[in-house]
Amino acid sequence: MTREEKTAAIEELKEKISNSSFFYLADSSAMTVAQVNVLRRQLNEQGMTMTVVKNTLTRKALEAASTDSTNFEGLYDTLHGPTAIIFTDVANAPAKIIKAFRKEKDSEKPQIKAAYIDSAIYVGDDQLDALVNLKSKEDLLGELIGLLNSPMSSLLSQLGSGGQNVMGLLKALEERG
Repeated sequence: MTREEKTAAIEELKEKISNSSFFYLADSSAMTVAQVNVLRRQLNEQGMTMTVVKNTLTRKALEAASTDSTNFEGLYDTLHGPTAIIFTDVANAPAKIIKAFRKEKDSEKPQIKAAYIDSAIYVGDDQLDALVNLKSKEDLLGELIGLLNSPMSSLLSQLGSGGQNVMGLLKALEERG
């Protein structure tokens, strides 16, 4: 790879990192080519991309993409051995696919080296369950709407039941005389 090609690769990776709020670093080295292709296909079907990039180029791209608000320093120590980068728009989607893939293949690969989730860094494969349980933006909005709707529903049901009680009381008084 020439110096110009390396510079172009770093710049392209820097752009992807800068434009992504969520990405994973994974180790798929012990997987067969067929398994990697299956995983890559499953990720692509969900709108994610997985690319294998040299660690030195990845580190340089992370350093170039770092700003005052985004600091990738916690990821540097995970850049050893083969590294695949998974870019996604949904924070927990790659973790769910990796967990399902492992269960289906009865394997411990791919291993998660680290994940960058909207300024939070999760390091290590032991974080897989925490990453799976992260709520997506849509899930959080749904819960918020449900919480906001709950008091109103409660109030309306109370008003409705109160009206029935008042009407029943008036009807009983009327019958008495």
